[in-house]
Amino acid sequence: RWIKFEEKVEDGGERWSAPHVPALPLHSLFQLRTCLQKGTMLLDLEATHFKEIIDKALSGQPEETELQPALRERLAALLLLQPQHQPTKSLLQLLAELGLSPCPGRKPSCPSRHPPTAPSPGQSEPRTQLSKTPLKEQLRNRFKKKIPPGAEAAHVAVGEVEFLEKPFTAFIRLRRGVPLGSLAEVALPSRFLFILLGPPKVKAYHEVGRAMATLLTDELFQRVARQAEHREDLIAGVEEFLEELIVLPPGRWDPSARIPPPSRLPSPRRRAAVDPLDQQPHSNGDMAAAGDRASPGHPLSGEELERTGRLFGGLLRDIRRKAPWYGSDFSDALHPQCLSAVLYIYLATVTNAISFGGMLGDATANMQGVLESFLGTAFAGFAFCLFSGQPLTILSSTGPVLVFERLLFSFSQDHSLDYLEFRLWIGLWVAFFGVVLVATEASHLVRYFTRFTEEGFCALISLIFIYDSLKKMLSLADTFPINWQYRLDNVTSYSCTCNLRRLFNPILTCLTTLHHNPLPSTHPGHPAGTAPAPRQAGLSRTQCLDRGGHLLGTSCQYVPDVTLISFLLFGGTFFFCAALKRFRSSRYFPVGVRKLVSDFAVILAILASCAVDAVLGLETPKLLVPSELKPTNPARGWIIFPFGANPWWVCLVSAVPAVLVTILIFMDQQITAVILNRREYKLQKGAGFHLDLLCVSLLMVVTSVTGLPWYVSATVISLAHMESLRKESATSAPGEYPEFLGIREQRLTGLAVFILMGVSVFMAPVLKHIPMPVLYGVFLHMGVTALNSIQLTDRVRLLLMPAKHQPDLAYLRHVPLRRVHLFTGIQLLCLALLWVLKSTTAAIIFPVMV
Repeated sequence: RWIKFEEKVEDGGERWSAPHVPALPLHSLFQLRTCLQKGTMLLDLEATHFKEIIDKALSGQPEETELQPALRERLAALLLLQPQHQPTKSLLQLLAELGLSPCPGRKPSCPSRHPPTAPSPGQSEPRTQLSKTPLKEQLRNRFKKKIPPGAEAAHVAVGEVEFLEKPFTAFIRLRRGVPLGSLAEVALPSRFLFILLGPPKVKAYHEVGRAMATLLTDELFQRVARQAEHREDLIAGVEEFLEELIVLPPGRWDPSARIPPPSRLPSPRRRAAVDPLDQQPHSNGDMAAAGDRASPGHPLSGEELERTGRLFGGLLRDIRRKAPWYGSDFSDALHPQCLSAVLYIYLATVTNAISFGGMLGDATANMQGVLESFLGTAFAGFAFCLFSGQPLTILSSTGPVLVFERLLFSFSQDHSLDYLEFRLWIGLWVAFFGVVLVATEASHLVRYFTRFTEEGFCALISLIFIYDSLKKMLSLADTFPINWQYRLDNVTSYSCTCNLRRLFNPILTCLTTLHHNPLPSTHPGHPAGTAPAPRQAGLSRTQCLDRGGHLLGTSCQYVPDVTLISFLLFGGTFFFCAALKRFRSSRYFPVGVRKLVSDFAVILAILASCAVDAVLGLETPKLLVPSELKPTNPARGWIIFPFGANPWWVCLVSAVPAVLVTILIFMDQQITAVILNRREYKLQKGAGFHLDLLCVSLLMVVTSVTGLPWYVSATVISLAHMESLRKESATSAPGEYPEFLGIREQRLTGLAVFILMGVSVFMAPVLKHIPMPVLYGVFLHMGVTALNSIQLTDRVRLLLMPAKHQPDLAYLRHVPLRRVHLFTGIQLLCLALLWVLKSTTAAIIFPVMV
């Protein structure tokens, strides 16, 4: 059988083979062409059942090959017999058959379960008459799930017939698809039939039938076969197929070997327009497309970035483009995949908010802290997802904004200015400049962003995620020091005492709790023959310090190896995420289970790591969420007033730093928007560059007035959001890889993420059980996934590969390897310069340098 690739019944007759590319003898195609030239051909035949088709085929023979009436009757009776199908059985059916078999062993007195004259259980009787209605096994056949909707069947009947003296050939095309009863393995409407029966002296019938079936599964030949009006049109289709044929020389390959299906197939459009030798698809990680600026992978060829020449013309066009899709932005989210995306992005956003909130608190003396970060992320993200042009974008604080906040706070302290009021005026000016940029359609400038710029920006942000996750894990060694001095042989010398310094009890020796000191302790300082204080009188470390005492001894600083288990949780979460994401293409379990596991990969990895942490019971650092709705710094309120604390001229002077922040926000926002709106993601609802910039600008007003952090598109988290919403074809033929259909474009996942962010304050009792190393592992997974999504990563790998082991990439066929390496080297040099710039106080101009 064929859908896209060939499958054969194995010699045992129990199972279908693995799908493979059919390898045809060249002579069989020539013989097929001869059969079509000389045999019966009926195009657009009007018939409703198989017997009528056979009668018309036998009566429509050419005079020179016309059969005798007796032979026609015998041949019709033969063709109307019920064919014997090989059903696809599930594992449970096979086990049931084994269990019901009366003779599972191979005893001489026991007859075979599958004698050659009797059908296997579930198969049709081979010698009965063809049924006009589908059989039960046809309707129950699970193989139908592999067939795409709207498919039609083609039947190829070839074989040797002793009573024929010369071959009988017929090619039949029905005017419309007609169900032919129990003829097919699966109940489908049939459109094409090919019959080749002849005397036993010719042995090539089987190969000619394979050639016909292969032609009928070829998309270009299908078009010819459906549109052919004469025999010559069909022969011309065979000739076109032969022109594309590539011959493998004998002696250089094994004809019995089965060629596995390729991961990608060239489209019929490209086959018709391009030389077959130059149509290999481009490999660019998981997401990139072939070519560069002229490729369909770039979004700049659409009308989103064309200037209208009118004030707010681009904004109005964005609104008109997105308005018709607004209702479907909610209905399209009704899918289980969206639930996994919500949980995944929520945990990533919570971790990011805590990290940036903590750094903002350190940089601004808690004028902005973790709680402000939570509330600002929830409000800004919710409003952006509700009104923006690209709701798949996730807003977050970014590194350049953090650098600016630190510099602004230091400047305010040095010049005795109120930081939040000064910041308010800067935010208002930034919002004004942003609206001016929207009005003048400045977003059209992003059409000049090249792949060089996009890849440099995405690579830098991805490396920052990877670096920060590793840096935070290494910092655990300071909080939970590793006990390097521990020696098993010195276990008798480890002790810890509590010195309370009281007159009535100058030295009270007490054991620390078992949780903090699992080592046997001795008690030096007691005179010989004096017993230490009894265990029930012992004080814990906390009790000792609360009573004004201090700890003395060699084991007082001992803590369980929390660092080691934290790194195990960190690495385990990362590898578990990566493994479960790839589970979709695994060979194990049904396709529905594989898709479900792959969609919920990150959530399953987090749950598994949390379970391991709970079982071990060590005091690993946990996710701490603010539990009270009050400003981190009690000296500030929730509303920042524009006048009163600073001189009046500050409102004018603040326009100068606002220009720098405007450039920072514009570049950061628009580069991320360009990356997210690439054509390779197959987005159907269009972009909204002007509308997105307007939303970010207006949010600057609200966050400045309330003293919340400023937000802009987060590249890595937004890419992770889109990756978690990838759509693939539900049905795929055996051997065919699922086809990427696009992204599930909707607003509900982003809205749900930021609603959960807002209520996280009330979820603190639940969230406190999630270890921070697990979330850092998720961060590492997001950074690595985003880094693998760009072409730069592929070209860096080429630097480490000998030429003979390099993959067959499209650009390597047309660009000299030294120029590819030179381009990659320049990109890496610029990336290194950006990294150095990012690490200094000049990081605020980093987007301009990009």
